Amino acid sequence: MRVRELKVEGAYELTPEVFGDERGFFLSPYQEEPFVRAVGRPLFPVAQASHSRSRRGVVRGVHFTATPPGMAKYAYCAGGVALDVVLDTRVGSPTYGVWDSVVLDQRDFRSVYLPVGVGHLFVALEDDTAVSYLLSTGYVAENELAVSPLDPALGLPLPRDLDLVLSERDRRAPTLAEAERAGILPDYAASRALDGLRAAGHGA
Repeated sequence: MRVRELKVEGAYELTPEVFGDERGFFLSPYQEEPFVRAVGRPLFPVAQASHSRSRRGVVRGVHFTATPPGMAKYAYCAGGVALDVVLDTRVGSPTYGVWDSVVLDQRDFRSVYLPVGVGHLFVALEDDTAVSYLLSTGYVAENELAVSPLDPALGLPLPRDLDLVLSERDRRAPTLAEAERAGILPDYAASRALDGLRAAGHGA
């Protein structure tokens, strides 16, 4: 497995080796040994696995979790093609406001790891795009927050050749600056502390 750190501090792209023959192929989206070598700790104890399916043009995000409790994610594309965007929403982070993107598809089978406090968005580039997630905490609706994917100050790489489909919540989400002024963004130090606790297997 090849591991590459993204521009967002603590976030990684992971590309597995794919074994193919006349029957099809086999791969492992998560492998602990290379993950630990790159990140310095094992993946969090998984509290929930989730799966979404989206038609072409659907935008999901930018979503993040109130911290505490915070949520780390490990996501991969199980079908179709997604443009995955990671945004650092942690106030005080050395890469606060920085984003990076990864294409998740059925050719390279990349995954992304997002530490606690980091925002996540993806755009479905094909119909029936399926994205699966491993989560460090269970989903609680009132803890799930959003920043506008259309925030002009961020300049996220939303494809211009697609008719984008956003939920009403995402359309009405605040800009990053508005979210910071409202005090709803995660704190970098608190997020890093929660990352360490999850990796040690304490508390969800």
